[in-house]
Amino acid sequence: MSPVRLTHATSLILQALASGSRHGFQIMDVTGLASGTVYPVLRRLEKEGAVGSEWEDEEGAREAGRRRRRIYQLSEAGQLLAEEARRRLAQTQRVLAADALGQVGVTGSGEA
Repeated sequence: MSPVRLTHATSLILQALASGSRHGFQIMDVTGLASGTVYPVLRRLEKEGAVGSEWEDEEGAREAGRRRRRIYQLSEAGQLLAEEARRRLAQTQRVLAADALGQVGVTGSGEA
């Protein structure tokens, strides 16, 4: 397994999964990402072993009046990756908040 590139989109998707989103439409709703971003990232995460998936029960989907959905879940490795993604997103949030307050210098270190 090669290292997973922890892009912004990948981080958001991992956080959505860690927070309980289970299928593509939920992930798109939570992250605001388009399907053309979400599904390739999910496939890549699955290929890398960070995410597993399975099709939901056909009968349940039929009773709900819709097509079956693919349900995704984090593997143990994916849970660790989601924690790293959470740390990176929190760091980004701190930098953006400091920037909004005019506290980030040229180096981005918070020292003007």
